[in-house]
Amino acid sequence: MTGEVAPGMAVASAPRSTREGVHMFSKAISASAAPPLEWTTDSPALRQRDRLDTAQRVAPLPAVAPPASADPLSLAGLSACVEDARMAALSEMNGPPDPTFFASLRKRLEVACAKLPPAYRQAAAKPLLRLLDDLGPGGFARVLARDPARQGDARLLLDVAQAVLQRGEGYQARATAAFQEVVSDLYDGFLSAEDRRGVKPPDHGVTPPLVRWGSSAGGPYTWPATATESIGVEAAVVSLPAANGSGGLLAWPALAHETAGHDILAADDGLRDELARVVKERLVDAKMGPAVASYWSERIDESAADVLGVLNMGPAAAVGLVGYFRALNGAWRGTSALRSVGREEDPHPADIARAYLAAETVRLLSFDGAARWADRLVAEADRDLGRISLGGAAVTAGVARASAAVVARAIVQARMASLEGRALGEIQNWRNRDEVIVAGLRRELRDGGTASPGPGAFAAHAVAAGVYEAVAGTSTPAAVMKRMVAVLAGMHDRNPEWKPLRTSGVVLAGASVSRSFGQV
Repeated sequence: MTGEVAPGMAVASAPRSTREGVHMFSKAISASAAPPLEWTTDSPALRQRDRLDTAQRVAPLPAVAPPASADPLSLAGLSACVEDARMAALSEMNGPPDPTFFASLRKRLEVACAKLPPAYRQAAAKPLLRLLDDLGPGGFARVLARDPARQGDARLLLDVAQAVLQRGEGYQARATAAFQEVVSDLYDGFLSAEDRRGVKPPDHGVTPPLVRWGSSAGGPYTWPATATESIGVEAAVVSLPAANGSGGLLAWPALAHETAGHDILAADDGLRDELARVVKERLVDAKMGPAVASYWSERIDESAADVLGVLNMGPAAAVGLVGYFRALNGAWRGTSALRSVGREEDPHPADIARAYLAAETVRLLSFDGAARWADRLVAEADRDLGRISLGGAAVTAGVARASAAVVARAIVQARMASLEGRALGEIQNWRNRDEVIVAGLRRELRDGGTASPGPGAFAAHAVAAGVYEAVAGTSTPAAVMKRMVAVLAGMHDRNPEWKPLRTSGVVLAGASVSRSFGQV
């Protein structure tokens, strides 16, 4: 590239501030460049309109939670978790300011590059430096000028730069280490050779994503590898609001949706389209009607990301979805409740439909308590039930639940040609062993112990343990958050991918470490 970002970098859709709905998130880019995939895409005006609509439709949640119980199924602490996440969403804490001066950005990136592991220098930092050198000061200024709202080309470029700089310069160092460990674990868990035995390597993004902290207004989102490839970078970028480095526990299970969801869907060519086709066929076969079938299949990106999140983090991902949506609706609309209306123009399913989908995915998991958890999650979603409309079509609660169950089975169990005849639920799942590991980590989070997690414990287990402990009401979200970040940062300190290995004075790239949940 010389002096300009390539035409292929034109972003196909805008981020949250110009679109509708409360959703899980993703900044994807089109064939030419990809659009950001994100949790929520509301403008302030839409939020105000929906605040009135929701207040008329759904009664607020009770202010007093039930007594705490050691059993997370009680959800005794869920209201406190929702409030914790709501306050974080209202925080004015943002990440570092965007680096918009070419010379200083170029110099800072060169210093930060040297502090990254070899794999990330090659996949992200060096390609970014080459891009800046091709652009030069004038080309860089033109990229920023063409995207003054920072929703397209400039946002992508600056987000990749922030991911490199924040790591290299030590921004929120312990929280960043924890964040990176979760994202790396979730990505490796699906793409590892052990889990993908018999499946070809992914077509895009073998290197796990980098992470960065952004604004509360931006919410969580990801730029998949298909997006970052448009500027020569070979790793995705996942973003969380900076306030979630110290609060808003329920934002963390959303990382399963982002990384194990959107980034994984983008890694295998043809997977998304194949899932959409299978989902539509299964819904039509189940006599759900063409409108419902089209509604779900046209929103396969978000729906499949929800399902993959649950496959990788178990019931904690589903609880997190319900609680985080309530928190964002409380922050932006004044009522902490799931919405029952999914607009036709919204690329994300209605909140209530997504809650049912997450619950029905839990029902398909391979651990003994799956059915109990699924029933509890459906009952919890039903607390917010209003008149359901999916893309302008009124449907009953029974149809919404039944269609969600069909979609879950299709995504989890259908064998995909793009995965060499394997089903997603065969590549990743949540088993009894995972629940045992989470129970052990819960004790550590509750007691504030400093012992290293036992064998087989990975970052997704630690986040699940944090969610279980907080929603059970046996520890406050703030206490859990602090201890969870410490455990995750400790895992990251021991992760050989993120420190050079020296053998006889020779620096080697980090050894490959993969995880496989409950393969027993």
